[in-house]
Amino acid sequence: MDRTERFYKIDHLLHTNVAVPIERFLAELEVSRATFKRDMEYLRDRLNAPIEWDRSAGGYRYAHGAANKQQPLPGLWFNASEAYALLMMQALLSEMQPGLLGPHIAPLQARLRAVIEAGKHTAGDVQSRVKLLNVAARPVADKNFEVVAAALLGRQRLHIRYYNRARNDFSEREVSPQLLLHYRGNWYLGAWCHQQEAMRSFSMDAMDQATLVAKSSKPVGKKELDGFVGQGYGIFAGDKVQWATLRFSEERARWVSRELWHPKQKLTPQADGSLLMQLPFTDPRELAMDILRQGRHAEVLEPTALREWVATELRASLKQYE
Repeated sequence: MDRTERFYKIDHLLHTNVAVPIERFLAELEVSRATFKRDMEYLRDRLNAPIEWDRSAGGYRYAHGAANKQQPLPGLWFNASEAYALLMMQALLSEMQPGLLGPHIAPLQARLRAVIEAGKHTAGDVQSRVKLLNVAARPVADKNFEVVAAALLGRQRLHIRYYNRARNDFSEREVSPQLLLHYRGNWYLGAWCHQQEAMRSFSMDAMDQATLVAKSSKPVGKKELDGFVGQGYGIFAGDKVQWATLRFSEERARWVSRELWHPKQKLTPQADGSLLMQLPFTDPRELAMDILRQGRHAEVLEPTALREWVATELRASLKQYE
């Protein structure tokens, strides 16, 4: 039995008995007294397991009493592979939003590292080999993130001072947070805006200030939230859904055929190797940007308004090079 299995066995024996004598541990674990002592030291010192020697009972047991509020062996409900996965998830979250979870999960992270280091790899090696490249990501102030998260989970309203980049001005809003979205490397808050009386998305980095309001947030039904997130294209929402038909060249079709632009997209390969894509949108801005990224390899077939939008942008861009 390996070290992790012994830890599970020790935990089981301590849970199912009032006190466990050393002799029973040695028999059940099939280890020497020196190995058992090392295991106990590791459990106590590295995993903070509340194990104590009960002289009157003649054995080890989990400590009891109000002074000790720690759960027995919280890190040992994960095997080494699960600990790897959790540590990698934490590393990815740290890349997405530095400081988001660090102070809150430091005790859990220490236990995960201890479980991993009981195996063949160091925790540092696991973390150093997982990277998330956030290209063009806009940083969010930790203080604002914590306030927004508290309001979201506590079902409270928020007062935000919000910067509108398109108009280059600030506005004051009272909102009821509904969900957090991480999209294309950036964080957004989906919230009911009490000024507009509708669901709106707010870029977290554009929040100059965020403060809790002593009011309960307005509840929004799951059906409306699902429609808000997936109804249109990208981060934009709306009720007036249109369908776009795009044609990609044979060369670009090799990539686009493997990409998910929208959950409801429809792909139709053509005889000449090109590809037709049909997908819904409510606001043309983000869809137009993605089409423009494809350059000469993409053409908007319909609707006419979207085709003209893209054509106007291309003509304006071309003028800068004439």
